[in-house]
Amino acid sequence: MAQTLSCSITLFTEALIIRFVCTFTRMKATPSRKVFVYIATSIDGFIAKPNNDLSFLKRVEKEGEDYGYTAFTDTIDTIVLGRKTYDWVVNEIGAAHYENGQRDVYVCSRTPRAASGRTTFYSGNPVDLITELKAKPSDKHIYCDGGAELIHTLLQHELIDELIISIIPVLLGNGVRLFKEGAPEQNLELLSSKAFDTGLVQVHYKKVSA
Repeated sequence: MAQTLSCSITLFTEALIIRFVCTFTRMKATPSRKVFVYIATSIDGFIAKPNNDLSFLKRVEKEGEDYGYTAFTDTIDTIVLGRKTYDWVVNEIGAAHYENGQRDVYVCSRTPRAASGRTTFYSGNPVDLITELKAKPSDKHIYCDGGAELIHTLLQHELIDELIISIIPVLLGNGVRLFKEGAPEQNLELLSSKAFDTGLVQVHYKKVSA
């Protein structure tokens, strides 16, 4: 009896150890998801003209050139954006830009709306949403598609990991600024910089520890 009990305890202990090792290995193999900002801005730091007019982006439109957007979106499976940005894209490009079934889309809006396909209209705290999404296991990342208010909120809580910023060769003078005052100082490391023949310059930064 004692020998049988001892054998059972040994087998149970070994099972626990194996389970722990597998869980630990899986945790190490699944890095935390990153939050990316991929956005365009004028040289003087505006992402939109007054009334959320984004027509200045057409200055750098070129057939066959997407400035790395397709390659970037292959690395993400979730998009988070503000309601104004969503409405502009839907009006100018069409709902299929987001509602294509390829990714989960969360539109941060103060006004609750019914979900549409994989698009959810989220009226809660964006910080809670991003924290929850980052904790979900995935080998792909999260794309913050603007606007300025959402980016500012995430910067205030240091939730943005990398920024890919395309600088359009134009001075707008006024409009919606990309960066607002009030976010904490954060150190960045330049990962890449590329100039295109349209005059657009794209820079890629990641946040680093102080």
